[in-house]
Amino acid sequence: MATRFALLFLSSLLIATSFRFSLAEADVTGSDDLLIRQVVDHGEENDVALGDNSLLNADHHFAVFKRKFGKVYGTQEEHDYRFTIFKANLHRARRHQKLDPSAVHGVTQFSDLTPREFRKHFLGVNRKLRLPSDAHKAPILPTNDLPTGFDWREHGAVTPVKNQGSCGSCWSFSTTGALEGANFLATGNLVSLSEQQLVDCDHECDPEEKGSCDSGCNGGLMNSALEYTLKAGGLMREEDYPYTGTDRGTCKLDKSKIAAKVSNFSVVTLDEEQIAANLVKNGPLAVAINAVYMQTYMKGVSCPYICSKRLDHGVLLVGYGDSGFAPIRMKEKPYWIIKNSWGPNWGEEGYYKICRGHNVCGVDSLVSTVAAVST
Repeated sequence: MATRFALLFLSSLLIATSFRFSLAEADVTGSDDLLIRQVVDHGEENDVALGDNSLLNADHHFAVFKRKFGKVYGTQEEHDYRFTIFKANLHRARRHQKLDPSAVHGVTQFSDLTPREFRKHFLGVNRKLRLPSDAHKAPILPTNDLPTGFDWREHGAVTPVKNQGSCGSCWSFSTTGALEGANFLATGNLVSLSEQQLVDCDHECDPEEKGSCDSGCNGGLMNSALEYTLKAGGLMREEDYPYTGTDRGTCKLDKSKIAAKVSNFSVVTLDEEQIAANLVKNGPLAVAINAVYMQTYMKGVSCPYICSKRLDHGVLLVGYGDSGFAPIRMKEKPYWIIKNSWGPNWGEEGYYKICRGHNVCGVDSLVSTVAAVST
C-alpha cells in the first residue's frame, strides 16, 4: 500500500512539473512558431527517447550560455524565469533543427528571450507598413550571363557587421547598407553611414495607411527610409552621427556633413533571377525576411520545410552562391548571403545563409535597389 501511494505521489509530481513547464513554454512561443510546433511536436512526448540529452544538461548549458554572453540577472527570480525560457528555447531549437536540417540550430545570445521579446527588441520591420501601390518598379535586366556565385564583400562594397542592440531598428541598418553599397559603386569610396540619423529624423509615413510611419526602435520600412533620405538630401557618416541604440534623442542632421545621397530607388520584382541581376549590377539590396528561424540559427544554409512569409526583419542581401551542401536532401543548395545587424558573434560572423529558389521565409517578397548620386 505504501509503495503504491509513493508511486501515485511521484506520478502526480511529474505531471504537475510537466504541466508547469508546458505553460512556461507556451508563454514563450510566438505565433510564427505555432505551425512549427504542430508539425514537429506530435510523437515527441519523451525528449530523452529521441537520443537528445540537452534538457538533462540544461543547467550546464545555461551556465555556459551565461558565461559566453556575459548574462547577469538582477534577482534570483529573474534568473529562474530566464532559465525557464532558456529550457523552452532548447526545445524550440530542436524543433527548428528538425525542420531546417541543412542549417545548425542551437544556443545563441537570444536563448533567454521569449519570441515576443525577440521580435520587439531585435526585429523591426513594421508590419503595418506596406509598399505604396505606385512604388517604382526596377526595370527588367538580362540574366543570361549571371555568374554562378557573387559576393559584394569581395569587391569592397560592404562595411563591417554592425549591431542594432536591443532596438527594433533593423530597417535602418538595411537601408544604410544598401546606400553604402550604392555610394561605393558611384564614388569608389566605402563610407559607413548613420543609422541613428534615420532613427532620430526619419518619420516618413505610408500615404495609404494613416499612422504608419517609420518610428525609431518601434520599427520602420526600408522604402520609406529611402524616401526620407531622398527628401532630406542624404545621410551623414556614422562617425559624425554615431549610433546610440535608442530613439529618445532629437534629430541632429547637419546637411553640411552629408556623405551619401540617393539618386533613385525601386522595388525588384518577385523573381530570383531578377533579384540576382539587380544585386550584381546595382550593389547590395535591402530586403525583408521572416526571422522565426534566426533566433536559434548558428551556421549553415537555412532551408526550412515550412516558414511564414510574414515579413518582420530588415537585412541586406550582399551575394549568392551554389555550394551550400544540404546533407538531408543529398544535393547542393543555392543560397543567398545575408548581412545581419546583430553583431559579428551571431550566425556566421554576423551573416546568414538562406536557400534561394522558393521565396523561403519571404526573402524575395520585398526587395529594394538604390542608386547613389555620384559626387
